[in-house]
Amino acid sequence: MTRRLPTIHGITEHDAGPWRMERLDLEFDNGERRRYERLHGRGHGAVIVVPMLDAETALLVREYAAGVHRYELGLVKGRIDAGESPEQAADRELKEEAGYGARSLQVLRTITLAPTYMSHQTHLVLARDLYEERLPGDEPEELEVVPWKLEALDQLILREDFSEGRSIAALFLVREWLRTQAA
Repeated sequence: MTRRLPTIHGITEHDAGPWRMERLDLEFDNGERRRYERLHGRGHGAVIVVPMLDAETALLVREYAAGVHRYELGLVKGRIDAGESPEQAADRELKEEAGYGARSLQVLRTITLAPTYMSHQTHLVLARDLYEERLPGDEPEELEVVPWKLEALDQLILREDFSEGRSIAALFLVREWLRTQAA
């Protein structure tokens, strides 16, 4: 079923820290009126990078996660700076966080965190043909780089220190994408 998008009768905004909160006055096709809230980030988007050391091995990083106050395994990720493409941001973040650059960078898709109330989008970038190169980053300590075989994702997703949804989704998406490319 294809539905017409609700009519926006008005938008009010206010600051919410690193976000801009919007309140939308909406009218649906059936005449119902509702107010929705959504968060907009102040940046240019974000990237999550799946760096492939070889055809079967992704590189993870272990870093301090303030939200859960522990060290977490996850993928390289970060903001897209003004004037950067997702590929450029992915290469920079990869060099800063993992100490590698990539000769091949491919945006596979865009994923959202909570599309019912956030506009934030993250570009999933596959990085291949890696080479060693480190750039200074904004992390307070060097991140540990952990190679992980894609065939062992079932073990990874059960680890207590691997819980970020974007990293889980990105690894499964890349694994399946690579399988279809090999077929």
